[in-house]
Amino acid sequence: MLSLLILAAALQPQVIFEQAVFRNEPNSANGGWQLVAQRSEIQPKGWIDTTGGRHGQGALMLSGGTNSAAFGGWQRRVEGIKPGAWYRLTACYRPEGITEESVHVVARLRWIPSSGGHAGRPEYASRVASRDGDWRRLEVDVPAPENAGAAVIELNFGNSPQGRVAWDEVKLEQIPTPALRKVRIASLNFRPQKPAGSEQSVRAFVEAVDRAVDRADLIVLPEGITIVGTGKSYAEVAQSIPGAATEALGLIARKKRSYLIAGIYEREGPAIYNTAVLLNRGGEVVGRYRKVYLPREEVEGGLTPGDDYPVFQTDFGKVGMMICWDVQYADPARALALRGAEIIAMPIWGGDTRLGVARAAENHVFLASSGYSYPTEILDPQGEVLSTATTQGAAAISEVDLNRRYADDWLGEMRGRFFHELRFDVPLRAR
Repeated sequence: MLSLLILAAALQPQVIFEQAVFRNEPNSANGGWQLVAQRSEIQPKGWIDTTGGRHGQGALMLSGGTNSAAFGGWQRRVEGIKPGAWYRLTACYRPEGITEESVHVVARLRWIPSSGGHAGRPEYASRVASRDGDWRRLEVDVPAPENAGAAVIELNFGNSPQGRVAWDEVKLEQIPTPALRKVRIASLNFRPQKPAGSEQSVRAFVEAVDRAVDRADLIVLPEGITIVGTGKSYAEVAQSIPGAATEALGLIARKKRSYLIAGIYEREGPAIYNTAVLLNRGGEVVGRYRKVYLPREEVEGGLTPGDDYPVFQTDFGKVGMMICWDVQYADPARALALRGAEIIAMPIWGGDTRLGVARAAENHVFLASSGYSYPTEILDPQGEVLSTATTQGAAAISEVDLNRRYADDWLGEMRGRFFHELRFDVPLRAR
């Protein structure tokens, strides 16, 4: 029993620093916070609102003060960092008069070396873990560099002359090293030979999956498996969801105890969509994505575009879907990654492979494609090919770790940084 209690205690986060009451002047001996900027002329206005905060116990305030160049914030040094240990930084903020929060509101953890040189790169708390009214809670889990001896918590604000932000409930805690989060992905390379119709085509895909995939957490099939090789029109093969195709796919998903994604044509009233469906391990439809970017051939064929980029929670992580022509444009993969997708499944007919690599690398996600004249492969968050299937009836299979960090020695861990630095506040429209 004692050993179990010791183990349980070891698995609990250990608070290194925590503050939810702000009463003292920040630069006093009891305050410990300093207002910092790269140059005095761009320092934002900073003060303590003693009656503010989430629970009326004070908050650290920052304001642009009509200065569009203002950028800086509150900083506090925390000692006792253990090299190689994992830490979680959380901070709550309330924005006011801000156009784009991810650009103007920045929480970072900066490492201080125990000796000379530098220790790692700053880590950005770019993920909004929860919302409570006007308050948001930022969070990031990161390992301390091997030569780190201290950390600086940075609560920044800037480039918003009319805006301001309140910071509250700041915590830094040591957490257990995250366990591996292994996911086995299988993408099928298959194209049936002149099936008589949708039913025969789907059956051929099901049989191919049965032969090629022994075990997987996620199975990805190509685009339009209800039409390929049939010579039919979109309208002739379109069906409801759930329907005959998803019922047949559900049987193989249940047999393999796998999530499964496949492209079919969906009818809803007068509209026909190029859709990717997600089935769970029990063979039930738990998600669908309607292709947003339609090439002119599909528009001329009477298809209707989708209007959302949904992300779905599975028992192993968050999954998003793109279909073929979506890869031609930056925003589908970006939207999915912003919504938390860790894996993007891409049923595809054909396209430019360089764009698939770019979408994986720029958004720092795994990308699993299944295509006809496009490679059937699995890419890692750096755009490197982990597995590929070059022969008919084969599957590209790779076991990935969703908890693995892909950090660059110079740039740092880019997923958090990338989504902070995206400039959504700059208009994109030409007219």
